[in-house]
Amino acid sequence: MTSPADIRAEVRRQRQALSEAQRNTAAQALFDGLRGCPFFLKARRTAAYLAQDGEIDPRPAIEHLWQSGREVYLPVLQPGSRLAFAPFTSTTQLKPNRFGIGEPDVDARQLLSPRQLDLVLAPLVAFDSHGHRLGMGGGYYDRTFSYLLRSGSWQRPLLTGIAYDFQERTNMQPQAWDVPMRYIITDQTVIKCKDET
Repeated sequence: MTSPADIRAEVRRQRQALSEAQRNTAAQALFDGLRGCPFFLKARRTAAYLAQDGEIDPRPAIEHLWQSGREVYLPVLQPGSRLAFAPFTSTTQLKPNRFGIGEPDVDARQLLSPRQLDLVLAPLVAFDSHGHRLGMGGGYYDRTFSYLLRSGSWQRPLLTGIAYDFQERTNMQPQAWDVPMRYIITDQTVIKCKDET
């Protein structure tokens, strides 16, 4: 079985091998897939991310959301390895967090809790058709959205992983604390994730 560290290294190599033109084409194809999804078209508050290290870029989707008057948020690191979400517009000033990733430089009173979002476009390293997501290993998304694991709990936002199609794996070994995605959208397909049961 391939270890998470090996999967991360392999995917990182694959992403870094893509040309800028290939990345731009994939970003547009990702957006084309998203805009065919009713949940994307209906979401008023969507959290996304700024692509790093060759990740698939949600920028075309973000720009569409802005143009259609909907709110976009970016994750902001919080104590306890959790995330809050800050408003993000075309004029938002960014400041680097401890990992060097840009976060909106806003007053803490502007931050949203995860339950206030309609949709989250989550970055990932690898995924499977059951919605299992391998991230970078920090556990931020799993801790932040752990309430979604409890049956009968508040089921917002809709968690949607976004990735290149080549990031799909069939040998994922989820842990009890891993929060599954409801959908995975790639540059080639839309996957409504299957339940394990």
